Amino acid sequence: AAMFGRGLSWYVTASDDMVTGRTDAGSAAVRNFTATGSESRVNSMYKKFYQIIQRANTIISKVPAMEIGDEVKNRVLGEAYFMRGYAYFYLAQYYGDQRAGIPIVTEANMQELHFDRPAHVSENFEQIQADLLKAAELLPLVTAYKGDDLGRANKDAAFAYLAKTNLQWARYDQSKWAEVVKYCDMVTNSGSGRALIDTDNPAEDFASVFYIQNNYSSEYIFSVVSNRTRGSILPAVMFENTGYGMYNGWGYFHPTLELYNSFEKGDARLKATILEFGDTYTLFGEERKYYSSNSQTGFQFNKYMHPFRTPASEHLNPNGDYPTSDLNIPLVRYADILLMKAEGLIQQGQNADALINQVRDRAGLPDIQGADMTDLKRERRSEFAGEYTDRHSDLVRWGDAKVAYAKPATGRQHVNKADPESDFTVFEAWPARNFDPSIHHVWPIPP
Repeated sequence: AAMFGRGLSWYVTASDDMVTGRTDAGSAAVRNFTATGSESRVNSMYKKFYQIIQRANTIISKVPAMEIGDEVKNRVLGEAYFMRGYAYFYLAQYYGDQRAGIPIVTEANMQELHFDRPAHVSENFEQIQADLLKAAELLPLVTAYKGDDLGRANKDAAFAYLAKTNLQWARYDQSKWAEVVKYCDMVTNSGSGRALIDTDNPAEDFASVFYIQNNYSSEYIFSVVSNRTRGSILPAVMFENTGYGMYNGWGYFHPTLELYNSFEKGDARLKATILEFGDTYTLFGEERKYYSSNSQTGFQFNKYMHPFRTPASEHLNPNGDYPTSDLNIPLVRYADILLMKAEGLIQQGQNADALINQVRDRAGLPDIQGADMTDLKRERRSEFAGEYTDRHSDLVRWGDAKVAYAKPATGRQHVNKADPESDFTVFEAWPARNFDPSIHHVWPIPP
């Protein structure tokens, strides 16, 4: 919950898609690329991933000798290898580069007291790939699970993180684009039937990806499993601060006008992603029009609002200080597989129109021909806004962050913030930022 509630969101919020909301010095330092790593907002993330790695190492070192059935043993070991690769993926993405990787701790050296940083992050990618391949070998398909076992690591999740790893690796080694395509195909052809939710109803299909009843839909690959007592607090974190007196929303992470304006005309994802003043929506069983005294931009993310449609007791934690819900938060879903493969093909000079058009069709948009990286980048932005797929990381690996962040983030300043129909002026919600690609492409390791 700490990692996929606000934790890693502070890094995602560095993008041009949102501002922090309820600004404080620590979160502002992260977004302005002046952070030292000691800020309380982010200094626990590095440690928490190594705690996952430590637990995985313990399992990998002890379980093989245990007298338990092979099916359980393989599953437990597969989950441990997966979680170790998964943890190192985020560490490598956020903290490693061509100057140095991040310390590799496995069951073989975990008793040592000092761990040097590898010379290059590619050494981390090698380790991650080895772990995820082992996990893919040991884990069942997601379709093997039901009931309380849903949400466990599965074969598709291992293949998906292999694709995500090679997507990052391709910054340093162009041959990895072919690996991205290969591992995306392994998800598609695994036999689990992963597919977009697409019933030819664009107004509903994309929005429904983020409905509680679709936590484990055909689009699901791996998520933060959540319920009314544990899990991700992200939906409430993005909900109006103090929730109009009805529930303890926290009021963070507000969409920018730049994100709003980036959607193509007719894209059903816009309304499913962003609430603007005057929009009609359902809150705790009652239809109302959106307004906000809290939003720094005049917008709120709508993507995770499904738990708030019904009375609070149905899907929300009664403890507003730990406001989890029954909505799982996707970490990787099938649309990402399609668009990662598309990017891999485009980078190799091949045609990716069919893949991109699958995603566009679900959003109610016409097909395009001869899609290039400009098309791919727009599609990723529209599809994954507000998700841990992480536009900031995309902008960094594309080499686009410096130019994007040299522009201020804007929003709408409404005359009367309690009136859904209030007039507005466009204003600067966050000043332009200085992003140095030779320094700020990684986050500081906590001292």
